[in-house]
Amino acid sequence: MIRTLYRLSTLIALSLIYMGSIADASVERPNIVLIIADDISSDFNCFGGQVQTPHIDALAAGGVRFSNAYVTASSCSPSRNSIITGRYPHNTGAPELHMDLPEGQFMFPQALKEAGYYTVLSGKWHMGEATRPAFDVLDAVHYPDDPTGAANWIQILQERPNDQPFFLWYSALDAHRPWEPDTEATPHDPATLNLPVGIPDTPIARADFASYCDEVRRFDRYVGAVVAELKAQDVFDNTLILVLADNGRPFPRSKTTLYDYGMKTPLVVHWPEGKFKAGAVSESLVSSIDLAPAILEAAGLPLTSQLQGRSLLPICREPEVETRAFLFGERNWHVQRACGRLVRQGDWVYMRDYTPGSYSFQMVNHKDGSYAELLRLQAEDKLSAAEAEVFSTDRPEELLFNVAEDPNQLNNLAANPEHKQTLETLRGALNDWQTRTGDSIPELEQMTPDRHDRETYEGLYPGRRPTGGIVAGQQAGAESL
Repeated sequence: MIRTLYRLSTLIALSLIYMGSIADASVERPNIVLIIADDISSDFNCFGGQVQTPHIDALAAGGVRFSNAYVTASSCSPSRNSIITGRYPHNTGAPELHMDLPEGQFMFPQALKEAGYYTVLSGKWHMGEATRPAFDVLDAVHYPDDPTGAANWIQILQERPNDQPFFLWYSALDAHRPWEPDTEATPHDPATLNLPVGIPDTPIARADFASYCDEVRRFDRYVGAVVAELKAQDVFDNTLILVLADNGRPFPRSKTTLYDYGMKTPLVVHWPEGKFKAGAVSESLVSSIDLAPAILEAAGLPLTSQLQGRSLLPICREPEVETRAFLFGERNWHVQRACGRLVRQGDWVYMRDYTPGSYSFQMVNHKDGSYAELLRLQAEDKLSAAEAEVFSTDRPEELLFNVAEDPNQLNNLAANPEHKQTLETLRGALNDWQTRTGDSIPELEQMTPDRHDRETYEGLYPGRRPTGGIVAGQQAGAESL
């Protein structure tokens, strides 16, 4: 019923557009290209990162760069399901890794398709069969058949219909583990790189991080190829381009965590004919659920009540505009039990850990470079406090950080009486949000089980996910809210 009503409202809105009631009928609807990196933090050069990314930097110079953009979850499929629906993970019905989006959820590419857009997904899919109808073409690629995810991007642009506006969901596999050598560029020198907090400073970990940087640079090159093709087809100026990552880099204190290195995404938005303030940097809080309403607004389509985000287009035109006072994020099962929540207001980030007794070391990565080094150094009792945290089974349940003064989030101020009011404000905001959105948290023993043994790291279950377990929002019926 909701989908039927939305289709009707879409047809009415489009009729008004063509009649000139909503907009000048001579204005051509923009093409839209959404380019999603896999597991990349704010390591692009234009965000102050160490990787040279000239193509993304150029988009930022001609568009808007968001310095405080967050994903809803630092885990691949929950983040992507949030983007396509414009909803929080526990409201999509797929809040955990390897959960497919259920039938009946609103999907903005479906709305674009029904409004006459040619819609394509090419690259990493990871959202399930229910998302297939949203796309005219679903070109899902798999590793290692195409280790980049971008092999068909240019061909798709060249073979598109010329009588329709297009929406392209381009999803790379860079920089997801495992690494592959970038044969078209000189590898990064491990000795010259600054290691982010939480990564041990050893030759193996340095080489691990350098390989990641190689894949970040390769992603930038594929973005540049798309831009060049749009220019060659003379459609660049009226194409809304959005570049971001699904979650942070695949390293400790980043991916799968609520820390900024896991939750913040390097978001760049570019659209010359959209009258954006070119070269602007906005510090306004933005969530990945704000992409769907922005894209629908750009296409002249109505916003359904199922959307929980707020369009970021006003910020693109006036970077000082603030569309939200609070921003929220989630941590749920990612191969192992974990549950936490995040709220940010201004420079303050508050986190609540619902599984402080379950260590956060990613068992699935125990043989990979930096993670293997953590295990080795733990056995030798040589870890720093930040490095040892991933093994803790006695973490604080509440954390409070001022990210302007403490960007690495090492100084927990939750117990500091000077910040009691801030703590209470953010605690209350989180409680209110959880009530409004039906964010029910199951008891630890009811959660999806660990996929691996916590001592040997051996697999306990076949397939991607164990059966059984209650997920966030399930007990409150959050999927249908």
